Formats: sequence, structure tokens, C-alpha cells
Amino acid sequence: MSAVDRPEGEAPDLWLEEVHGEAALAWVREHNARTEGELCARADYAEFRPRLKALMDARERIPYVSRIGHDFYNFWQDAEHPRGLWRRTTLASYRLAEPVWETVLDLDALAAAEGENWVWHGADVCTPARDAEGRPVWRRCLIDLSRGGADATVVREFDLVERRFIAAGEGGFTLSEAKSSASWIDADTLAVGTDFGPGSMTDSGYPRVIKAWRRGTPLADAPTIHEGEASDVSAWVSIDDTPGFERVIHGRSIDFYTTAMWLVGPDGSRREISKPADASLGFHERWAVMELRSDFVLADGTRHPAGSLLVAEADALMAQGCEAVRWTALFTPTPTCSLGGSAWTRGHVLLNLLDQVANRVEELHFDAATGGWMRRAVALPGPGTLGIGALHEPHLPDDPLAEHYWVTYADFLTPDSLMLAETGRDAPEVLKQRPRYFDAAGLVAEQRFATSADGTRVPYFVVRPKDAPMDGSTPTLLYGYGGFEVSMQPWYSGGFGLAWYERGGALAVANIRGGGEFGPAWHQAAVGEHKPRSHEDFIAVAEDLVASGLSSPARLGIMGGSNGGLLVGAAMTRRPDLFGAVVCQVPLLDMLRYHRLLAGASWMAEYGDPDQPEQRAWIERYSPYQALREGVSYPRALFTTSTRDDRVHPGHARRMVARLEALGQPVLYYENIEGGHGGAADNAQRAHLQALEFAYLWSRLGGR
Repeated sequence: MSAVDRPEGEAPDLWLEEVHGEAALAWVREHNARTEGELCARADYAEFRPRLKALMDARERIPYVSRIGHDFYNFWQDAEHPRGLWRRTTLASYRLAEPVWETVLDLDALAAAEGENWVWHGADVCTPARDAEGRPVWRRCLIDLSRGGADATVVREFDLVERRFIAAGEGGFTLSEAKSSASWIDADTLAVGTDFGPGSMTDSGYPRVIKAWRRGTPLADAPTIHEGEASDVSAWVSIDDTPGFERVIHGRSIDFYTTAMWLVGPDGSRREISKPADASLGFHERWAVMELRSDFVLADGTRHPAGSLLVAEADALMAQGCEAVRWTALFTPTPTCSLGGSAWTRGHVLLNLLDQVANRVEELHFDAATGGWMRRAVALPGPGTLGIGALHEPHLPDDPLAEHYWVTYADFLTPDSLMLAETGRDAPEVLKQRPRYFDAAGLVAEQRFATSADGTRVPYFVVRPKDAPMDGSTPTLLYGYGGFEVSMQPWYSGGFGLAWYERGGALAVANIRGGGEFGPAWHQAAVGEHKPRSHEDFIAVAEDLVASGLSSPARLGIMGGSNGGLLVGAAMTRRPDLFGAVVCQVPLLDMLRYHRLLAGASWMAEYGDPDQPEQRAWIERYSPYQALREGVSYPRALFTTSTRDDRVHPGHARRMVARLEALGQPVLYYENIEGGHGGAADNAQRAHLQALEFAYLWSRLGGR
């Protein structure tokens, strides 16, 4: 849409929402050239880019793996394989400093042969077949390939034994590019949700219709087995192939936080699974496991608070209903401790707890003799960020790894490590350790607290030079997110080490409301009408950094992506006097139109519905695009996005920049033509983007 043919009263820059429009892309290229011309000419960009790429390509990185049968698979990108290798090894080999890898799929070779810019998006493996001796063989899988990093993928069947794709002419399953879902019902049948034509996708752009597609038959003839509503986020099918506990579940994600579920019987009949609409419910063998987002009261008056993790007998749940069945609380939150995640070995449930934004792990197992759950704290590194993942393979009855699990650990000054733990034992085996990429001796990492506008105490982390003068002179970058119950925890970054800490910069990470640091209540305090509390918390942290003397507005920058892009956009427009630099990545910015663009409708449970007058009124009060005003001096921000981002529309960033320019404000803009919502498709693109951002930050915040 050009400026001359837009409807009367419509914003003059909507033509920039034409993602691949000729005029819009010409605008993008012009702005890219201007931004790159300025930032790439800086000496710090020339220093950062090759060093960042070398870090990303380094062989010393931890090759994280996932288990498929007896093997351990890893996806790896480096200088020789920029698109990546999908490869596998054994656990014995993985324990070695230099494992012996077998390449399963070379994405660079595939992209070259097919003339496509393929980006790896994962694989889903079929239930194993049996060989002549009855041993399980993991052979068939579905591989998701994205063009340029978009969420939409092409799905193709792959043979893990012969290491090749199975063509459609051979009876192989293939799906054209779409935001599809595909799950194995059995070796010859898929549950498929994809773009079947008009009406088959939800308003959010995800599958609404699920069909059972039999091998060798046309997809168009596949019968429909499940449907959602157009207003849903998506419809889906979940298939559990655990021997003896096979289950098929049909589900509707009604909005981002509420679901409805049905258990499907062998004859295809369905029974609705009783649960609170906003609770997350899953199954592990005989158990139903439920995580609460709101308080839950049983028929006998027992109250379980939001954030609890409950367990009950699955058969009893289906027979008695959610409010009558006997639930046992495996975890009950406290004011400072929330559930960060859980995982199951064969006989234990592992709880990853987040206590004052630091993880700790507990192992629980059911004691049949007492009918209760026994609990054990695990001695692991801390305080910092722990991740856990079980290795149990249910198709191996004598699985030697049935009680083993992965543990990862990192903090701001401690490189990532990967450990192999076993339930009932301490001192896990350290398998891999990331090298130290910077000298941490001159740095300190600490937790501080700021007071928000309504008096709420908001924690944040600071990494700074030990001898930083408290005179406001330290270049400081404040990072935040504040949405969708996502917690901001410590991470180790070689990139920040070489491009920020080495030059005397400080990093602050805000644990604001809207995140999940203290459970559902911390998140729900900043959704809908109360979303501005996230922005107030973030501003309070910024003010605390200035009040402490660590930084000053001229030396304080902010950064955030996606919902975090909305956060820094709102902070920039609300307090332009407080910041010297703004890096706004793949952002939401026009909150009166977000629900009409790509996946935006799926986030209305977080932000509200701009088509409802009352909700529109409180959204408009903080929407960054609408908040821009004439006569206000805004910091010269850098906005970044991706043409291939099919989740958050690049039109948000494009139009914000166009509006700033119309107001006579200086601004920088960079749009990667590939990259998807992550902003980059390979390490070369990632290094270029990060070098641009760090060069911009130093140009604005000072330094050597």
C-alpha cells in the first residue's frame, strides 16, 4: 500500500508492513546501508566482528546432545559448517575430550544441492520398530527445515539408518512450507495440522484442523480427527508412546495460558480431561501431573495455591474428576521460591526450583510402602542457573541410564558446564566445560534490589568492575524482558566478555514483573491492564543504577528483544531523559495493531484486545508507537529486526523508525534479510549483528 492509495485516516506508513514489498525493501536497504556505513566504519566493529564469530565457531564450545535410542545427537555450526551438521555419537565417545561423530545430515550440502537457505528447526522421531531379534530400532523421523529462519517450516521424512530423506514417491511424508504440526500416530500415520486452505488456520496463524494422514494416501483425503476454533491460538495432538501407558490427547490452546484437553480411546472416542482451564497438565506413566497458574480448591475444601505442582493417579483423575481426586503437592511455592521446571527419570521426578532467582534441584520418588513421596536435595553448584533433563528411554526396559539426568550450570562469571547425574547420588560427573573467554578476576557479580513506583521490591543482577568508580561514569547496559512468565537468570557470555566487560562496561539484568522469577503471581501482576508495571519496574532499576553512582543517563543503555523490545520501546518513550542508548530487537511497538499481524492474536491474553474499547484505552497509554511526541528529544536508538521474522512482524520496527524520522529524530535501523525471530540464521550473521550492536553502544555510551 502506498501513501497515495491508503484509506483516509489510516497511518501514512502502513506500506512498510508489506514485508516483501518493493518499496518497503528499498526502504530497508537504504536504512541498512546507512547504519552499516556508520557502524562498520568504527574500529570497535572491525575488532568485535571477527572475535565474536571466532567465539561462535569455536570447537571448545559444549556440543549439547539429545538422546535418540542408544545414540546422542547434536546440531553443530562452525566456520566450515555455517548452516550446520546434525550428527551423533555414543555416550562412551561423548565422554571423551574429542568425541567421534557420525554425520547424519549436512545442512550446508543439502542447501547447496537444493538451492535453498535451509535453517535447522529440529526433528521428531517415530516410535522404534523391532529388528529380527526384537530389539528396538529408531529409524524414521520428521525433520523441520526453515527457509531463512522463519517459524514456518518444510517437513520431510528422514531415515536415520540410511541417513537420507524418503521421497514422496517412495511413500515418504512431506509437508509444504507452513506453520505446521506433525506427530507420529504410528509408523504409517501422522497427526497433521497445517495450512489446508481457507479456514484451516487460527486467527493467530497456527493449525486449527488436525487430520490423520495415512502413508501413501493424498493429504487432501486425510480425515479430520480434531478441530479448534478460529479464535484459538492452535489445535494440537499429543501422543505418548511409553510402553504400557500409551495415550493420545487432543487439545485446544484457547489462549496463551488456557487449554482444553481430551483423552482419546482406542476406538476414537474422546473424554474431556477435567482440569482448571489455566493449569498445565501432563502424564508420566501412571501419574497425572498438574502445574497451577491460579489457586485451586478441591471438593473437600483443600486449597492449593497458584504455582503448586500436584500429582494424582491418572486413572483416578479420569474416573473421579479434577476436584474430587486425591492430589498430592510435590511443590508449594513460597514468597521467594517458585518452580522453574521439572523432569522425570524412570522412578523419580526432578524439581528445578528458583529461589531468589537462583536454582536448586530436588529429587522425589514415590514410596509404595508408605504411599508418600520422599524428597532429597541434590548438592549442585550455585548460586546461578541450573538446567536439568532426564535421559530415560522408556523403550529400553533395561536402560542403564534410566535414573540418569543432565545438569547444566552457569553464572555471569562461571562458564557453562555439563554434568551427568544419577538419582540418589551427589557429585555428578562433569562431562564438558566451556573455556573461560575473559578474565573475571577484576569483575564482581551481585544481586541488588530497586523499589518500583508502587513500592514493589524488584531484584536485579549487576556485573561490574570491582573498582568501578561510583561517580556515574561506568558505561552500563540494562537488559530486560518482563513477559510471558519468562525468568531472566544469570548466563555466561564470551561475547559480553570481549566486547563489553574487557572495556570496563557493566551489565545489569532486571527481574521485573511479567516474568516468572517468583511464580505465576509475579507474572500476572503485569499482564493486560497492568502491563505498564513491567515498564515501571524496569525504569526503577535504571533509576537505581543512576542513584547508586554506578552509571548516569549519558552512560546508561537499555536492550531487549520481542516483548523485551516492547519493554525498551516503552521505557524510551516514557523516560527519554534516562537513557543514552537503546537497542530494540525484533520488537512489538504498535500495540494497537499487534493482534492483526502474524502471530500477534496469540498474545492477547498477555496484552489485551485492542478491538475492545476499554482495553484499547489502556493499551494506547503505553504503546510506544502511539507514545511518540513532537518536541521531545529521544535517545538515538538502534532498532533491529528480520525480514524472515514471521512471529513478530518487522513492520513494528520499520514503522517506529519511520515515525521517529518524521518527527526529525535521529535513529539507526538494521534489518537482516534472513534470521527469523532470532534475528540471524548462521554465525556470520549473528556476529555481524552483535558487532553492530556493541559498536553502537560504545558510540553512544563512551569508553576508550
